[in-house]
Amino acid sequence: MTASYDVKIWDLRRKTSGKTPSYVVRWKVGPREKSKTFKTKAFAENFLSDLRQAAKKGELFDLTTGLPESMAKSEADSGPTFLDFARSYMTARWVHSAARTRETMTYALISLVPALIKDLPSRPDDEDLRAVLREYAFLPDKRRGELWPEHRAAFGWLEAASLPLVDLLEPAVIRSALDAIALRFDGEPAAANTVRRKRAVLHHMMESAVELKKLPANPLHAVKWRPPKATGTVDPRTVVNPDQVRVLLDAVKQVGRTRGPRMVAMFACMYYAALRPEEAAGLCRQNCDLPAKGWGLITLERARPQANKRWTNTGEAHDERGLKHRAKDDTREIPIPPVLVVILREHIDKYGTEKDGRIFRTSKGQPFSSSAYSSVWQEARRLAFTVEQIVSPLAARPYDLRHAAVSLWLNAGVPATEVAQRAGHGVDVLLRVYAKCIEGQRARVNGQITKALET
Repeated sequence: MTASYDVKIWDLRRKTSGKTPSYVVRWKVGPREKSKTFKTKAFAENFLSDLRQAAKKGELFDLTTGLPESMAKSEADSGPTFLDFARSYMTARWVHSAARTRETMTYALISLVPALIKDLPSRPDDEDLRAVLREYAFLPDKRRGELWPEHRAAFGWLEAASLPLVDLLEPAVIRSALDAIALRFDGEPAAANTVRRKRAVLHHMMESAVELKKLPANPLHAVKWRPPKATGTVDPRTVVNPDQVRVLLDAVKQVGRTRGPRMVAMFACMYYAALRPEEAAGLCRQNCDLPAKGWGLITLERARPQANKRWTNTGEAHDERGLKHRAKDDTREIPIPPVLVVILREHIDKYGTEKDGRIFRTSKGQPFSSSAYSSVWQEARRLAFTVEQIVSPLAARPYDLRHAAVSLWLNAGVPATEVAQRAGHGVDVLLRVYAKCIEGQRARVNGQITKALET
């Protein structure tokens, strides 16, 4: 027997155990108790009324779903669940996205999917839910392995518990989604930039749902919610001066027997040419004009950003990509000072290049991982800096060398258009991001104001 007329329906119950109250509808079909939780009282009362009307009409209730035939058909016609749509969204976006973008989208959805669920019994551990989403649900078919038994149970539970996508039209539901992306997995507030990235993923996903006619409107437009403010500018306390850079590069040479020495020229490129780490990773000998005297020239063609192997096209830690903020085959020319020309020539003479011309790699020919060069950098800081400088944000990350380079150029009076060209920025972004690092303006402006006041 799969259905029964034996139905008992209880009154609505208000649940206050979470951060916001919810409303639980409870009923019994034959020997099986059922329940469904709603974020608002109105939705719960409508569902409860539908159950009672169906029971009054003498409809059969399914023992598995607990629903009468009329409601089961209505629920089946309500469209995809949030999980189903999220998976189809990832599939559509995968081929057009870089590895890091895929990772960003996945971690946004890993925050959202477990938050947009029904209150079903036997909820798996949160870490198991995240693992099955990360390692199975959001990967293309060819990337998925076999589900482990514990992950199979977690995935089945998520499929059953995921809210219909249309439920996000309810303000309380979309607010619960926004609340979820505002927190880290440990429950602490997430960094402002992280929240903004995840919110952008949710917004684009909802716009796609509207475009595909799965939703009549983007539910985010119906709620007033402001993401935390992100700084968006470089902290001038991170910027090192040329003397400090020379001391740091000397310290890098002292880290390990070969690890540090092989990275000196790479860090030098981040400072003297303002290369991003992924641009340094993709730099090849054929990209470099290194004359015996005077200035040289780097012509960037490709970058090799690092990401988890799960998200790359090749299954390796680095994918080749075009330059950031540029067309696929666009290049960027960067004149480099004689000091960097000498460093690169010495590096190539000592370590050679890979078969494809890549300059920076391990002794086994592999690109340096971000964890490896970050570790070397931190050790160099400990060797080069005072105790006060070590605990300060001064050159806290290798990327801060690029910030120092751009700040130096701007303060040297190089036109913003030229700096933007060399650094691979738009002029407006450049001036906004480095506004706090442009020195020497305050005294001149104060003088102008004083002169105006005296007249």
